Amino acid sequence: MTNTFELAHVGINNADATDAQELADLLCLMFNLDPRHGKKSEFAGTFFECVKSQYLGTHGHIGMATVDLPSAVEELTGKGFGFNAETAAYFDDGRLQNIYLAGEFGGFAIHVMQK
Repeated sequence: MTNTFELAHVGINNADATDAQELADLLCLMFNLDPRHGKKSEFAGTFFECVKSQYLGTHGHIGMATVDLPSAVEELTGKGFGFNAETAAYFDDGRLQNIYLAGEFGGFAIHVMQK
């Protein structure tokens, strides 16, 4: 089975919470987006996640969404891609919510998430 993926968001690493807030505010102003506050990030709409620290990826991360995450993980594994098991997050019912691929791609980490 071939899975369909779509760009969910771009995560941008920042030095600290202040820098993340300033960038999120700027992106909201620039593109008429609604701000949203998170525990580890400030968001500009659904497109930009301004991370409050230096996290995975030299430049940040790219979030890709799919409707069948277990199948997508299987497909990507079959193509030779590995995953960083330490980054796996789960829904309350135990289903996989998201996980990062191992390594960087063009300076970005990539995580796949359940749509």
